[in-house]
Amino acid sequence: MNNKRHIKITEPVIGEEEIEKVVEVLRSKWLVHGPVVEEFEQKFAEYIGVEHAIAVANGTIALQLILEALGIGSGDEVIVPDFTFIATANTVLMRGAKPVFADIELETYTIDVDDVLEKITSKTRAIIAVHLYGHPADMRALREIADDYKLYLIEDAAQAHGAEIDGVKVGSIGDAAAFSLYATKNMTTGEGGIITTNIGWIAERIRLLRNHGQVRKYYHITLGGNYRLTSIQAAIGLVQLSKLDKLNERRNSNAQYLTTRLSKIEGIRPPKVKPGYKHVWHQYVIWIEDTFPYTRDEVRDKLSKYGISTAIHYPLPLHLQPLYRALGYPENICPNSIDASRHVLSLPVHPLLSKEDLDYIVETILLLSKRR
Repeated sequence: MNNKRHIKITEPVIGEEEIEKVVEVLRSKWLVHGPVVEEFEQKFAEYIGVEHAIAVANGTIALQLILEALGIGSGDEVIVPDFTFIATANTVLMRGAKPVFADIELETYTIDVDDVLEKITSKTRAIIAVHLYGHPADMRALREIADDYKLYLIEDAAQAHGAEIDGVKVGSIGDAAAFSLYATKNMTTGEGGIITTNIGWIAERIRLLRNHGQVRKYYHITLGGNYRLTSIQAAIGLVQLSKLDKLNERRNSNAQYLTTRLSKIEGIRPPKVKPGYKHVWHQYVIWIEDTFPYTRDEVRDKLSKYGISTAIHYPLPLHLQPLYRALGYPENICPNSIDASRHVLSLPVHPLLSKEDLDYIVETILLLSKRR
């Protein structure tokens, strides 16, 4: 096997169209907000199927502004999955509220609905559902819980652009949703984020908060900051949005090919997709069983030596992060999250992979499985 090859774990798909659109904006000299940003917001809202989309500086800011708009703060609790990127919980903490960690279910790695019910208290104000790796969380059940307990339901859709449940796009089911447009996402503006909602007062509040609480030039009615997206970023976003479905189809094709072949290798558990759910494969995450000849970390090290980049999403559940241990969170409160952190491994699935790349990945793992 050729171990001189280098297969990246992810790579943004940027073409001449994005470059030309950016040059067009630069020549217009309208670099901040303006018509290009408004067009991007309108088209993103149409794509998701919502009334409002508000572009902001990044995905973390998107979550933080949603929480602020909903009035969540000191004394409040927000239920979040224990197994996700730390921004999901940190934005709650930054509002002065308390993140309450719920475990995940191991079929999709999304928040466990039964554990959410166990974690609701009189202080609970909201649930944040993360559509991890591009697979939607169980939004039907979570919507019912949120309605029954009069809680806000927030979607962290940072990894799920275009994902669906029974034909309904994520980002349109909760009270508000946050998307990241970071460089590695299914669509990108380099940095950036966008918030979607069907609730007018939430959208109005967020528009104020992202622009210094300003309703007209130098007239400020509330405390806000500068969380705007630039016109240059929005220009890239417009082109990326037009390509999103095609890029997602390529990710899906790559994922299905990997699953078909990896499912035949003993000790490797490929990811699953629940019926009626559309997975957009931001990450393709396998589970390395204890029966495999090498541990997860050993597999990662050996794949690297063969020129295959991988990643671990995520090596520590949030409740075990030093930040939250220092805040007094107990250990071992979410056993599925701990188990996942020790077994999951993300393989390349991005749209620029060739069939030869995919074959090489599978054949290398097969070779590792035959250790004697």
